[in-house]
Amino acid sequence: MPDKEPFIFLEHTADIKVRITGRTLDEIFQNTVLALASYTNSGNPIKSKKGKVVEVQGTDMLSLMYNFIDELIYLIDAEHFIPSKAQVLLRGNNLKAEIFGDDTKNYNLSHIKAATYAEMSIQKTKNGWEAFIVLDV
Repeated sequence: MPDKEPFIFLEHTADIKVRITGRTLDEIFQNTVLALASYTNSGNPIKSKKGKVVEVQGTDMLSLMYNFIDELIYLIDAEHFIPSKAQVLLRGNNLKAEIFGDDTKNYNLSHIKAATYAEMSIQKTKNGWEAFIVLDV
């Protein structure tokens, strides 16, 4: 069984580093949304008033994670939609997610500039899956 918390923020010199756990790869990506929502809204809940469907591809799991985070940042910056949670379905290196959230104008959000490949990893563990991501802030 993974840790009780689906993510934990770790020490990092300049950016935001997160350890994400899940029973499945799908859950790793779902918990990435929770971590991003928690950081951007200082740990306060974000309402799930609307939904969006996104599809993302990658050449491997790391590029898929990078592209997924990039898409979440795009939703915040360009569509003014802050994700709160997601239902994710992975098929190989393709991801389809139904993302729930709210308008950014309803929150005082911290900005994320970009996803990075720095220190990014996704691996199977004895308890499920574990990922590490670093967000450029």
